[in-house]
Amino acid sequence: MVAATNTTVLLLGETGTGKELIARAIHERSQRQKQLFVTLNCAAIPHSLFESELFGHERGAFTGANMQRAGRLELADRGTLFLDEIGDMPLDLQPKLLRTLQQHTYERLGSARTKNVDVRLVAATNCDLEHMVEEKQFRNDLFYRLNVFPIRVPPLRERREDIPMLVQHFTQKYARQMNKPIDTVPESMVQKLQRWSWPGNIRELENLIERSVILTRNSTLSISFPEKMNSAIDAASVVGNFEEQKRIIEVLRETKGRISGPNGAASRLGLKRSTLLDRMRKLGIDPREVKNSLAYETQVMH
Repeated sequence: MVAATNTTVLLLGETGTGKELIARAIHERSQRQKQLFVTLNCAAIPHSLFESELFGHERGAFTGANMQRAGRLELADRGTLFLDEIGDMPLDLQPKLLRTLQQHTYERLGSARTKNVDVRLVAATNCDLEHMVEEKQFRNDLFYRLNVFPIRVPPLRERREDIPMLVQHFTQKYARQMNKPIDTVPESMVQKLQRWSWPGNIRELENLIERSVILTRNSTLSISFPEKMNSAIDAASVVGNFEEQKRIIEVLRETKGRISGPNGAASRLGLKRSTLLDRMRKLGIDPREVKNSLAYETQVMH
């Protein structure tokens, strides 16, 4: 919905969740898709070079500036500028970026000549910008200018249903690159991957699959789980099952053991009736026991 507009987008999420991929998707679905998509990682540029990298410089603007150079802003003219890790942008340069966003003009470092620019901005951060504003580490006026259309990119642990598709995608990607005829991914391994918490998010998953493709000698992907992942997965499985069991029982109590219907447990949990019954069977939940427990509690109260 927002891609087709020129609205500024702020992508929020942990490192490794794929914010740059989403930024590129926004650009490719916009009216600017035929123009450049220019990136600048604010955390990777030294403070002394940041202004030059973003706005460009004239020859002689500073020691070592032997020629005129266009900045990322100028390169992105009529296209999209992606400022990654915007929370690391130097505080003293933020007013200049704000002015550019508001007036669509800028000056190269060492020049008094104002240039016009037509750029769509997409910014991303893994920082809590609102907290940074409160701590005077980020300008509030720039924050509000960036926060026009915020999109929270969830961590992989909150979107485990995407893991099978991502595993398949990365397996095919690296198998093609390495000329390996891998066409099968064991379901048991995928289920094991779904139980890991993925602190490094999609980037961690991609790295694991790349290593696994390298080590695979036949057509079936062989995933070599790190020792820390093996032990943690087993614990996560137990905790995850307990939490799911607890949640289902709570909802069954709320619905007085009713599973079907618009107010039944399946509807409240956002599941199909058959799916919920299957999960209950695997977790050892008997709806009759829930009903009997409620009846007993009611009898005791009276």
